[in-house]
Amino acid sequence: MAVNVFHTAVSKDNLSRQQILSWINDTLDMNLVKIEELCSGAAYCQFMDLLFPGSIPLKKVKFNTKLEHEFIGNFKMLQQSFKTRGVDKPIPMDKLIKGKFQDNIEFVQWFKRFFDVNYDGKEYYARDARGGVAVGGGAAGRGIARPKVGSAAAAPVRSPATRTSPAVKPASTAAPRKTGASPQTGRTPPSAGRAAKKPASAAAAASPGQHQATPKAAAAPAPAAPDPQLLEELAQHKEQVAEMTQVVETTENERDFYFRKLHQVEQICQEPENENNEGMARILEVLYATEDGFVAQDAEGGVEEPNLEEEEILEEELLEDQEYIVEDEITEQAFDMEGEQEEY
Repeated sequence: MAVNVFHTAVSKDNLSRQQILSWINDTLDMNLVKIEELCSGAAYCQFMDLLFPGSIPLKKVKFNTKLEHEFIGNFKMLQQSFKTRGVDKPIPMDKLIKGKFQDNIEFVQWFKRFFDVNYDGKEYYARDARGGVAVGGGAAGRGIARPKVGSAAAAPVRSPATRTSPAVKPASTAAPRKTGASPQTGRTPPSAGRAAKKPASAAAAASPGQHQATPKAAAAPAPAAPDPQLLEELAQHKEQVAEMTQVVETTENERDFYFRKLHQVEQICQEPENENNEGMARILEVLYATEDGFVAQDAEGGVEEPNLEEEEILEEELLEDQEYIVEDEITEQAFDMEGEQEEY
């Protein structure tokens, strides 16, 4: 589980913007040039992988994205990692993804303190962990083989407060320093790479993302003019839809009106004093008469469920009526036959 920390924006331990960027670039082997680039959330995700290996699937992290919905995806993975490790700090996701300096500097100041408290000094190869992806648009430090996190060479880098600023270094100490590769390792020292790249700050201003954006803007096709014939057909269809809508509304109103009237008639016919009234019974027969495919509705417009008991009673009554009719016919025939025999 992680160790939670409390940090405010007015803490005396806050680092400067350049110190924060140096810490991130040296620890994660990135080339960030602005605090606003942290709005993607990718750096925080890799920091959590460094502190708590396996807490975040780095293969799903979008490191060089410029899309806001992918920023949200990165921060959601970070949020899930916080929850898993018991970190109480809420992530102001809506503010961070906007890329504003103030919101991002406040959050990264807290994260730096959180990192210092939870980091155990283990070695970590940041670029290899994210599959060799280069992150950041800055030219400073690009191509430099930075030492691994946790090694003796990288230890002073994690403590920006103990470093000597390049601006206050004596000229005599900087002159004899060589910027070439070390004869033992064949690597260019980080300090030499930074010193060699500083005069070329003008070239660093043009990031790869800016160069790629220009051709896209130039290649954007001009919007096609609308076809007058299609516009005319569209207007006709809209007119027809409006007419049909009005017809449907009128028909529904008429249907509801007559349905209410018939329901009132039904209630009158079913009053107790009209139970034995033959005229009322005939009116109810007409009201209840159905046709094939017709579904009866209740007073509120819903489908009326059939009453099985009433149907069974009606069937029994019909059978009894048919039996009575047959008996009457047989009796009449018998009387007729007796009368004919008497005549003979």
